[in-house]
Amino acid sequence: MNTTRKLFQPTRIGDIEVANRVVMAPLTRSRADEAAGDIPGSTMNVEYYRQRSNAGLIISEGTQVSPLGKGYMATPGIYSDAQVEGWKAITQAVHAAGSKIVAQIWHVGRITHPDLTGGAQPVAPSAVKPKVVAYTHNGKVEVPEPRALSVEEIAEVVQEFRRAAANAIRAGFDGVEIHGANGYLVDQFLRDGANRRTDQYGGSVENRVRFALEVIDGVIAEIGAGRVGIRLSPVTPANDLSDSNPQAVFGHLVEELNKRGIAFIHFVEGATGGPRDVPGFDFAWARRTFKGTYIANNGYDGAMAVEAVESGRADAVAFGRLFIANPDLVPRLKRNAPLNAPNPKTFYAPGPEGYIDYPALEAAAA
Repeated sequence: MNTTRKLFQPTRIGDIEVANRVVMAPLTRSRADEAAGDIPGSTMNVEYYRQRSNAGLIISEGTQVSPLGKGYMATPGIYSDAQVEGWKAITQAVHAAGSKIVAQIWHVGRITHPDLTGGAQPVAPSAVKPKVVAYTHNGKVEVPEPRALSVEEIAEVVQEFRRAAANAIRAGFDGVEIHGANGYLVDQFLRDGANRRTDQYGGSVENRVRFALEVIDGVIAEIGAGRVGIRLSPVTPANDLSDSNPQAVFGHLVEELNKRGIAFIHFVEGATGGPRDVPGFDFAWARRTFKGTYIANNGYDGAMAVEAVESGRADAVAFGRLFIANPDLVPRLKRNAPLNAPNPKTFYAPGPEGYIDYPALEAAAA
């Protein structure tokens, strides 16, 4: 039994007290009620989160801050009253089971298609078309060239994030994680592969970091720094995004985030869902520089997670696919028990299969 290991001991993540340092990573599952308005909170949704409430902290699936921020079918929003009501059933179930949950709030920027946004053209820092496809009700389609946001529109998007944070607290979440990773809008502003602006939001490192910090500051003003985190992926090529000098731009961002005293930074170490040894950013430096909670992510197994926390390389470790297939992941890790293998064919399929029917350890042993 690993119960004495630090990974399984209580801690605080900003203002949030958690029962252990195992984090459930945000996982798009495409099972919101799209026809009703991208509303979460079905019996099936509630059961999915309840089953996984052995995690110290759950980070919700990405939840869009506006209709234009949507990039995938049947993903939930957090901008309407009906969506807030739907999330309440989920947060109540998680809290009743002894866990804490934060909402991952996102805007996908250019990684979408008019079929998903009510006909609206995707937006981005600059009109740079990514080499990606979108999956819509009309099948697999190339995403179009986005249009560049105006300065006035950027201010509106900042307010959308701020309202999303307020709605998250109203829905019973313990805080929020701003999605600043994996090639979505915040990341698009940060990295010069997508940001070709020549105004105050482009060019220099300070200018490219400006939008991310305005979002952070707006959300802090709404709910307090101790309930705010951000997810970053400095070197991932996800969604056709790149940067000429990740250490410079993300290094500056980490220093600025540290000044603001936010609860956590959730780092994708390496390429999302791929190799960990991608050059360009010093994660050990980030660990030393940022005084809040450092959540490590990307390809961790139980032994790696225990070592990372015991050695001090990370404060907590987030698991994604392992939590999909193992609703009782924390008890399994404690016992070094066998793990169910995830089935990628059901990651985004509608219905309960591959969502709430993975067996728990006790059920598997029965």
